[in-house]
Amino acid sequence: MKTITQNKIWLSSPHMGGTEQKYVQEAFDTNWVAPLGPNVNAFEEALVKYVDQDVFVAALSSGTAAIHLALELLGVSHGDEVLCQSFTFSASANPILYLGAKPIFIDSERSTWNMSPKLLEEAIINRMDQGKKPKAIIAVHLYGMPYNVEEITRISKTYDIPVVEDSAEALGSSYRSVKCGSFGEIGIFSFNGNKIITTSGGGALVTRSEDVKKKAVFLATQARDEAPHYQHSKVGYNYRMSNVLAGIGRGQMEVLDDRVAARRANHEFYIDRLGDVQELEFLAEPKGYFSNRWLSCVLTPSYEKRERVRLALQEENIESRPLWKPMHLQPVFKGSMHFSDGTSEDLFRRGLCLPSGSNLETSDLERIASIIRTKI
Repeated sequence: MKTITQNKIWLSSPHMGGTEQKYVQEAFDTNWVAPLGPNVNAFEEALVKYVDQDVFVAALSSGTAAIHLALELLGVSHGDEVLCQSFTFSASANPILYLGAKPIFIDSERSTWNMSPKLLEEAIINRMDQGKKPKAIIAVHLYGMPYNVEEITRISKTYDIPVVEDSAEALGSSYRSVKCGSFGEIGIFSFNGNKIITTSGGGALVTRSEDVKKKAVFLATQARDEAPHYQHSKVGYNYRMSNVLAGIGRGQMEVLDDRVAARRANHEFYIDRLGDVQELEFLAEPKGYFSNRWLSCVLTPSYEKRERVRLALQEENIESRPLWKPMHLQPVFKGSMHFSDGTSEDLFRRGLCLPSGSNLETSDLERIASIIRTKI
């Protein structure tokens, strides 16, 4: 058995900026450790300022919670159909089932790896012909690459079906100089431990309506009616972010632009060192797109080559990961309707996520690139 002596290189580890503890300490010093308080307010304000649009933000316990609330606020209920990008993490789709609705999965386009406008429109026409108009569209900015905002928005408006913009992986990304998170009827962010910034666990809901934000906060705090006693007329959830974790978020927001720059530099490093390897393919930014490059991904010629590279990295104590397995192939969604052309299945079969943390050293990147070059 081989003894591992090299330091572990993680796929995407948390990276603190230095001021997080100050805000967390303030929460302890003032005893604001409940799921509300000055840090929550300031974190929401920082996100509003960063998105730089006329939006309102509700800080929540996770990005999944934000999607769940978004769908409920859009009126999705038992038996409804929701169109969802297939090539994504399961958290994009699971909230559809929370509400008793049915997911219909849409495959990807090659240019962005995100929801195919062509297949989306085909699915909408099919369902409307069957007398079943979908209630919402969940479109994802995968790995930080914006989806085709212009076309998805056009389709949304044409058929009057609102978009939930899953920006869990895309804080800091933009489309035609407008920040992701502000394009959908409701947008969401994630601050999970592996994201570009983290609050340990957390998320946010983004909306252009102050009333929608108020409704989201109401539902996220157990839907308590205004009364001197505890009274509830609706089912609510325990989804609000704590003031302690929001303090971490405040510190992280101060270094967000640096984190984006570092991740983009990682991607450029991989292209510089491996771009001449004809068997490898990287996802380019289409004109007008700006990706935070949350994860740098590469396509190999085959499943066998992908596994050869992945296992070689693993043997050297380096974490990598296959691209997301499409939702329409997941056992939990077996039998769900899908409109696909094989794109996401091919990407899953050949693609690999490379270490992309903003705290990687040049020596780490050199080590990774050297192994890939020798094993491809």
